[in-house]
Amino acid sequence: MGRLIHFEIHVDDMERAKRFYGEVFGWTFQDWSDYAGMPYFGAVTGDESEPGINGALMQRQGPPPEKNQALNGYACTMGVEDYDSIEAKIINNGGKVALSKHALPGMAWQGYYIDTEGNIFGIHQPDENAK
Repeated sequence: MGRLIHFEIHVDDMERAKRFYGEVFGWTFQDWSDYAGMPYFGAVTGDESEPGINGALMQRQGPPPEKNQALNGYACTMGVEDYDSIEAKIINNGGKVALSKHALPGMAWQGYYIDTEGNIFGIHQPDENAK
């Protein structure tokens, strides 16, 4: 028990956030606002036959994160097949670099970014030759 089964990303501008995650990672969204009583869109993050979880974008209920503040919560990391092309999509869609691409030696390439809503997330490309 205790397995992570869902995530929520708090956003200020729902359409902008849907566009960002849809363009960068190919996510699709389902409107669950009636269930939640606020703007709330379920995020389908991939095919059910692949490992991973689905989540949601929800309307932020307080002030957004301030620049350079310590992370107060969880950072979600998305697995990718081509780090550099995904990084380009992040930047081209309004995201910013938080911590540049770096090697997890013998395991993967990892980096952290700030989405259009001020949230930090990571991307991770397995590569046993990373150094």
